[in-house]
Amino acid sequence: MRPVRTGSLTPVQRRLGRDWRLAVLFLAPTALLVGALVLVPIVQSMITSTTVRHGAQSVFVGLDNYRALPGDRQFRTGVVNSFVFTAYAEVFKVVLGLSAALLLHRLRRGRALITGLLLVPWVVPTVVTAFSWRALLDPIFGSVNTLLTDSGIGPLLASAHLVDSWPAGWLSDPALAMPSVILVNVWKGVPFFTVCFLAGLKAIPAELYEAATIDGGSPLQQFRHVTLPGLRHVITVTVTLSSIWTFNNFDLIWLLTQGGPGEVTAPYVLVAYSKAILQLQYGAGAAVTLVMLPIIAGLVFVLVRLLREDPGNRPQRWTGPARRALPWAVTALVTGLLFLASPEIFWKAALALAVILLVAAVLSRVAAGVALAGLLAFVLGPMYWILVTAFKSETQVVMRDNDLWPTPWTLDQFGALFTTQPFGRWYLNTIMVSAASTAVALICAALGGYALARLRFRGAQGFTVTVLLTYVMPGALLFIPLYQLLIETRLTDSLWSLVVTYPTFTLPFAMWLLTGYFASIPVDLEEAALVDGSTRVQAFRRVVLPLARPGLLAVALFTLTNAWNEFLFAFVFITKDEYKTLPVGMQSMIAGDVVPQGQLAAASLLVSIPVVVMYAFGQRFLTEGLTAGAVKG
Repeated sequence: MRPVRTGSLTPVQRRLGRDWRLAVLFLAPTALLVGALVLVPIVQSMITSTTVRHGAQSVFVGLDNYRALPGDRQFRTGVVNSFVFTAYAEVFKVVLGLSAALLLHRLRRGRALITGLLLVPWVVPTVVTAFSWRALLDPIFGSVNTLLTDSGIGPLLASAHLVDSWPAGWLSDPALAMPSVILVNVWKGVPFFTVCFLAGLKAIPAELYEAATIDGGSPLQQFRHVTLPGLRHVITVTVTLSSIWTFNNFDLIWLLTQGGPGEVTAPYVLVAYSKAILQLQYGAGAAVTLVMLPIIAGLVFVLVRLLREDPGNRPQRWTGPARRALPWAVTALVTGLLFLASPEIFWKAALALAVILLVAAVLSRVAAGVALAGLLAFVLGPMYWILVTAFKSETQVVMRDNDLWPTPWTLDQFGALFTTQPFGRWYLNTIMVSAASTAVALICAALGGYALARLRFRGAQGFTVTVLLTYVMPGALLFIPLYQLLIETRLTDSLWSLVVTYPTFTLPFAMWLLTGYFASIPVDLEEAALVDGSTRVQAFRRVVLPLARPGLLAVALFTLTNAWNEFLFAFVFITKDEYKTLPVGMQSMIAGDVVPQGQLAAASLLVSIPVVVMYAFGQRFLTEGLTAGAVKG
């Protein structure tokens, strides 16, 4: 901005910053929403965790809820399950994501198309992911067992004791349920890792590889000494961010197994949900979520430090053997804990990882096209199954005639979906909630992002960190106090409950992303408008906003799809059919063991098409938005 002489500033401006008045105006909506929907609920949750419900009264019990947790078997099991689920999922997402990124990076033609196809699992709603994999992993009617049996792999797995019996009950067998849930999470998460790693590979200077080649470095040595160091920052940021999401996962596990069989897949979030919502013991449920806060806070601290430092110029605070040994020490610690927590899964996962690395090493040299084809088959297989099942008749679905191709193609499932279920109402509810929450997030983020990028005022850095912290703050910490707040304000079982609460996870990211976009716009353009007599608000509206259209599109796309796919808040806050959104409505279509596969496939197709179309048109902007923070630091 234009230089301003210190003498021209008032005492208040020197103390609070030159633009503090405009900053207050622009940041007020975000501060109000973040304070009322994130910070206050967390404080309220801390207060609630010191109480026990007796009838209609809440009695203060101090730290009794926390003292009871070490002896609570359900809680201990939930914590171990969350750790096991997160650790294994992150390892496989890194390996598969990096392998896919390396294959795509070497591709000369069709990279954009294949990258777009790989994004499909990450884009489609979680309820679609869960339904498709539940159907595919069904021990009797699922295609996975059929394909493995016909290929002879299934009996081989049984003879090698990788499964106890054949056909395998992937989601009903206690020994296979957790590995199966991890597999589905990996399938959904690999695209995010691939996109981030691909952007990181593009940022590594080609001169480094040329120098390594001249020095006689083999491809493996180049990977160890050039690729991995160049991706260290991206890998750390991506894994940390993904670990926060995975550790607090609720919707995918609930939709796949509801924590069963028994409690073998129940994460700590499900334990909190059971205590607070099902048993109405808000204090015990709040204690479960808050006792995990130090772990989440540690991950958030690492993430904030990584995102705020420049990966190219960060100082080396300590070097030498100790620094080089730290990653190995952390790896050894996590490996030992995994072995102790899940010995029955550990050796199976190690074998699967060794096979993946061996196949990747062989195919990357002799048949990269085969590797890409196999990756696409793994990624798009469940989506293809949804497509063909949606156009089968009920007889074909039940009798499993022409499993991979409908004969004939029919629209019966779509007709039954709209006549037997209030699907149209769920669709309209989802559109209204997603559009309203996106509009709120977009307006507040545009104002707040501009203030943080352009205006000079005291506290800007602290506000930026607070916004980032609220972005990575999981819904698991918020759904209990928000549920209590909605009950007190009588907003439960209404669309307003979702419109009001969805900004808790859409607004912080939107502001963080737009702050970067506004900062990248040349200051000279805005200064020219100010010289011509425009006010700061007019310059913002006429100059900055038009230039920030790519960022606004990326934000709108991300917030809209997040609201479209959200499950936890809608599941907890809405119980009446007329107010349900699509993810919760589709989940309610499953009654016990009765699963209307054809109707669910048709519903999944109708739910996914709008999101996939939006991402197809906005893929470039989305990719830039997702990778900007990880690559630039």
